[in-house]
Amino acid sequence: MSSDDHNPFRTIRVAAVQAESSFINLDESVATTIRLIEEAAVGGAELIAFPENFVPCYPNWWESLPEGPLVRSFDAELFKNSVEVPGRHVDAIAEACGRNGIYAVVGVNERKPGTTGTTWNTQIHITREGKIAGKHQKYVTTSGERQIQAPGRTGYYNSFRTDFGTVSGLICGENSNPLAQYAAAVHYPVIHVAAWPSYFYDYFPMRHAIHTASAGLAYSLKAFVINSASRISEEYIKEVGIIPENREFLIAEREKKHGALILDPIGRVIADGTGDDADLLFADLDLSAVLPGKLIHDVAGHYNRPEIFAPLFEPEFLESHDE
Repeated sequence: MSSDDHNPFRTIRVAAVQAESSFINLDESVATTIRLIEEAAVGGAELIAFPENFVPCYPNWWESLPEGPLVRSFDAELFKNSVEVPGRHVDAIAEACGRNGIYAVVGVNERKPGTTGTTWNTQIHITREGKIAGKHQKYVTTSGERQIQAPGRTGYYNSFRTDFGTVSGLICGENSNPLAQYAAAVHYPVIHVAAWPSYFYDYFPMRHAIHTASAGLAYSLKAFVINSASRISEEYIKEVGIIPENREFLIAEREKKHGALILDPIGRVIADGTGDDADLLFADLDLSAVLPGKLIHDVAGHYNRPEIFAPLFEPEFLESHDE
């Protein structure tokens, strides 16, 4: 490391993953994760950000298929191919970070050790020394995720320290949750990792959701936002696209090559991987750019009045609005 490596406001290179995930294959997805970590490090990145449930894959099938034997078989395979934290598969990913001197935020489907039915939607933060800094489990699972993923049990914390500042992370829809944003803001992140799946259906266009949510989040946090999203694989279409109209939609979405998206601290796009065949989107971030806006809008400090809003969370107030 150079003498500048511990300057909290230096310029760093980051990598956002926009690769295809395996289809419910733990060993294969871990191997892909390690390969991408190595490629990101070779490309000069100090941080790599992975999509939602990249290991072993995100259970989008609830969007495409009715509940029944096939969906339940996918759910069972997902449980069998989920990781335990800590566990040997996560250890292998952490060791890759240590060998390559790179921080990582990795999206996994995590199972509870010793059980046969509980999983969480989790982001694991790993240091460049190859240590697990901590994890964030999705606060509230969304829609069909609830058939297999439980609400998180890791508390409000979603941020971890690096040698260039705090990195926060949220998963999919919770990137638009004001309380989740505030939980990140109080730790003053310079970079935020927003993890996404490979698609939503047209009733809720994912590309629009990513851009809208993350632009507002970047502006509120005054932090860079790395949006990582998986791409749809041919294997996924083969296994899940059994209804003709769904298959046509998935093929069309795959051909669009939606990519990762990286925004600056006031919400402007600085890198867009859409249409790029590469599995990684790189960007160089001047971390001093977080300061001008933060000095005006510090929502965790001088630009807020938490004591005014505290009564909104009193049981009496909440109960009165349940009636």
